[in-house]
Amino acid sequence: MPATTTESTPPPAFDASAFLKNVTGKPGVYRMLDNKAQVIYVGKAKNLKNRLNSYFRKTGLSPKTQVMVAKISNIDVTITHTEGEALLLESNLIKELRPRYNVLMRDDKSYPYIFISDKSAYPRIALHRGARKKQGLYLGPYPNAHAVRESINLLQKMFKIRQCEDTTFANRSRPCLQYQIKRCTAPCVSYISENAYAKDIAHAILFLQGKSEQIINELVREMETAADKQNFEKAAVFRDQISNLRKVTEKQHISADKGDIDVIACSTEAGQACVQVFYIRNGLNLGNRSFFPTLPEELSNEQVLTAFIPQFYLKRDVPGEIIISSTLDEQKLIAEVLTEQAKHRVKITSKVRGDRAKWLELASNNSVNSLKTRIISRSGLLARFVALQQVLQLDEIPVRLECFDISHTQGEATVASCVVFTPEGAFKTDYRRYNIKGITGGDDYAAMKQALQRRYRPAKNQQQNTTEQKLPDILFIDGCKGQLKQAIEVFDQLEISNVLLVGVAKGEGRKAGLEKLLFSDGRPDLYLTIESAALNLILQIRDEAHRFAISGHRAQRAKKRRTSPVEGINGLGPKRRQTLLKHFGGIQGITQAGVEDIAKISGISKKLAQIIYNQFHASE
Repeated sequence: MPATTTESTPPPAFDASAFLKNVTGKPGVYRMLDNKAQVIYVGKAKNLKNRLNSYFRKTGLSPKTQVMVAKISNIDVTITHTEGEALLLESNLIKELRPRYNVLMRDDKSYPYIFISDKSAYPRIALHRGARKKQGLYLGPYPNAHAVRESINLLQKMFKIRQCEDTTFANRSRPCLQYQIKRCTAPCVSYISENAYAKDIAHAILFLQGKSEQIINELVREMETAADKQNFEKAAVFRDQISNLRKVTEKQHISADKGDIDVIACSTEAGQACVQVFYIRNGLNLGNRSFFPTLPEELSNEQVLTAFIPQFYLKRDVPGEIIISSTLDEQKLIAEVLTEQAKHRVKITSKVRGDRAKWLELASNNSVNSLKTRIISRSGLLARFVALQQVLQLDEIPVRLECFDISHTQGEATVASCVVFTPEGAFKTDYRRYNIKGITGGDDYAAMKQALQRRYRPAKNQQQNTTEQKLPDILFIDGCKGQLKQAIEVFDQLEISNVLLVGVAKGEGRKAGLEKLLFSDGRPDLYLTIESAALNLILQIRDEAHRFAISGHRAQRAKKRRTSPVEGINGLGPKRRQTLLKHFGGIQGITQAGVEDIAKISGISKKLAQIIYNQFHASE
């Protein structure tokens, strides 16, 4: 029989008219899919039939909407009871699926809080991020970790609350440096009574709740009592506390109102948007944060806010009042949904006066300024990408650059970092760190090889299984020929051939601007002058990789050094460990003790004593 050939036929075009005949008029959510079954858009509607009909009319669609509709291969519909339920489902799906044609929030980190424990007789104060499972008081949220650390630093100065970890607190035998610089009252060694410390904690909480006047009144009474008893030294301490509190209160207090309020302003320009959020808690300005959502097309301020607000508050605490810079068509619906979610009344308003009008003006000004700065910065960054294309003689502008660096201290706690840049800037959601293990300490070549294998083996598999491209156009390696050779070997093993590998070797005296570029494709080494926009881009990426590696290395090293040598010994639980430390007065005493000395402690056998001894003398 003659051989027959079969040609792959394209999938049938989406029959919109047949689909629309059977669509319900109830509220719900729709998901538009392309010919690879990827969700490209998620929307919600009060009437699904009317809303979906609007996408297939012959006129009135924007160019980008027309492009999106042309890619539709199927539409999935989920019916809901109410439009509010549809709004919540839409926000959940957008966060989960991140469709290409939706307004997307890139920054989805959980917000930091100030946490005050309530289990201990001497509670600690600390930064907390993530699920609030521990018992204690959570105050916030704050816009970023810097704002939390600033507040904690202030509380240490004014009320001398401890910040140390509970394990450190339980095992101290003398005050630490914080006591010496008057940032702590040394409760670890009972230099302050539980009642006096509890009073400091109460004052700290009142301060964070915006009740500074109540604290000042209490301190004034205590100062007068101390002065009446002629305890002038103690009275002077109260006087200084009152003075510091008044200064801080004058600086932070912005309104007589005591509610929790978020102020949200949006500005758009050149197809980009900035949403500025100010956090007002109990009349105190806790700071602000900028968000730059990804837009599928040029949208109005109202459209951006309508998409932003439900996504923003989906898994966050919702304040009692939200002030926004534009009136929204769905403002009432969003307020009702947030009220139901928060279990308290949520008011959304755009028409305000007095202090609220000033806050809104401040947020709007910050939004406009942040967006202009970003646009200028991005246009400059794009020019550097173009310069890199020209210098490296590439056919197209590279759209994804990655850079690797290795950091360690004499081989200890080796960490590799990978940073990612696009023409829009640092793409931090794709940054990665790799804790390097199983190599000789200080072997940078082996560390680089391990990190590259861990990074790109998944990328190769992904490239085979999906159409998504996660490989970089150019991979920069901070190092000389040895590091570059490791990258070439790894890419050869993984059969990845469409990535240009570039080594960035430091110049004489390690001075910026004297770097030499080494290439994997055999072209000669290249020197660029410090005036080169391409070199400035390379150095920016290299320095960011170095910073990211250093911070990871320091965290690993600190974690390792915080771990006590007696932890992790089989058979030595928390109680025996505490008994051991108390008996010998700390780690140094255990180090100097013999097996017989250790075995004398109740609950520690001769065998366990030998294990403990070996832990401290393994290198002898």
